[in-house]
Formats: sequence, structure tokens, C-alpha cells
Amino acid sequence: MSLSAEQIGEYRAFAEQLADAAAVAIKPYFRASLDVEDKGGRLYDPVTVADKAAEDAMRERIQARYPDHGILGEEAGVAIGSSPLTWVLDPIDGTRAFITGLPLWGTLIALNDGTRPVVGVMNQPFTGERFVGTPEGAWCSGTPLKTRACADLASATLMCTTPDMFDTAERKAAFEAVAGKARLMRYGGDCYAYCMLASGFVDVIVEASLQPYDVQALMPIIEGAGGVITAWDGSSAQNGGCVVACGDPALHAQMVEMLRHAM
Repeated sequence: MSLSAEQIGEYRAFAEQLADAAAVAIKPYFRASLDVEDKGGRLYDPVTVADKAAEDAMRERIQARYPDHGILGEEAGVAIGSSPLTWVLDPIDGTRAFITGLPLWGTLIALNDGTRPVVGVMNQPFTGERFVGTPEGAWCSGTPLKTRACADLASATLMCTTPDMFDTAERKAAFEAVAGKARLMRYGGDCYAYCMLASGFVDVIVEASLQPYDVQALMPIIEGAGGVITAWDGSSAQNGGCVVACGDPALHAQMVEMLRHAM
């Protein structure tokens, strides 16, 4: 579904309203005593009342304003709409950071037009930063974002949330081969790392085991800032899985060559 610039502007404004609503729900719980559940799975997957309250707040507003739109959220799953437009929500991306008091988390909100995400918001209410991406560009709290040039892995800063996300020996070995050639390797960051890439402070991110709601909001932000984000084989990243993001398209091409065999 092709959206006009006017429609993109309308949906961007609404996405920011969703970010405001999620922030109100989340902020009382950050650095506060709260119960944490484990959703289970291969890795520890925590969820809190803050995650659930924030997603509920966003879903209520979407259903009231755009009842025909679909919704995909981390906590409450899929609500299929009659429109090809779908809101993709991760109320707290980086819950592990959230429960340890680290501000390396954010609320992720994407609008997918039925083909790809065209609006993306990463809101960090504790630091007061809001990263927004559309086909027109990317911004942090209104300031334009631009990735930096870095065509050589040996000069690159590489980030990954955790090496535990590589769920096969082949994927782990592929990541380690890349990490061994980078100038600087840092773990942690979740969605915040991708926004630092869009801001020109990180050059490459290599991850696996991602869900669509982990990545769709970040795609318009990175692409709007001049970067590239795809699956390891160069296909669309919107379905999650193995994802590589680079600030420099030349470095991205190099990463795909190094990683594609491990998809």
C-alpha cells in the first residue's frame, strides 16, 4: 500500500502519541521494585507489568483511532485488521536492561504498509530521547541523524546485544569471525545500539534470534539516516532472525559476504 507524504506525516504524529502513552505507563516502574516473570524459551526472557501496561495503552489507542489496522505486539500477539497497515509494537525492547536499572531500552513502534515498515519510533523516556524514521529521513528529538562513513571492518565499532543470541554453531562462528576483525566490540544496547548507529557512533551491528517487533521500528530510523539494515543474506530484515545493520553501505556489502553462508 503506497502512502502519501501527508499520510506518512499523520501516522508519524500518531506513532509519537503512542510513544507518549507508553512512556506514561512505563516510567513509574523504572528503577522501582517490581515483579519479573520469565516467558520461558532458550534464553531468559523477562516480562514485567510495565511491558504489559505500555502495550495495552498503545493497543487501546490504535483500536480507537484506526480500528481497521492490524497490530503485532510482543506481549499480546497479533490482531488482524481489514487494512494492509499494521502497527508493530515492542513496549520495552531491552527488558533485561530495564530490570537492572540501565537506560539501554526503549519503546519500539513501527507502521508497516503491507510491504515494509515506513514509520519507525524508538522512544527512551528516561533519557528524553526520541528517534524517528520515515522515508524522508531520521531524527533524534528533532535533530537530523546521519550515519558515519566506515567501509573497513578493521576500523569499525561493532555491537551485539549478547553472544547468547547465536543459536547455532555456524552462526556463532560467523559472528566471531566478524568480531575478531573489528576495531572495537561492545555488547549490550538492544534497540539503543541501532539508534547509536543511526547517530554515527556505531558502525555495524550483527545479531540473530530477533523477532519482527525487535527490528521493524529500527529499519526506517537506520535507513533514514543513510544506513543499511537487512538479513544476513541481504534480504529484508523485517521478519527478524539474523540481522546485520551498517552505517556505510560498502561495509554492509562486506558483512553480507561474510555472514550469508550462516543464514
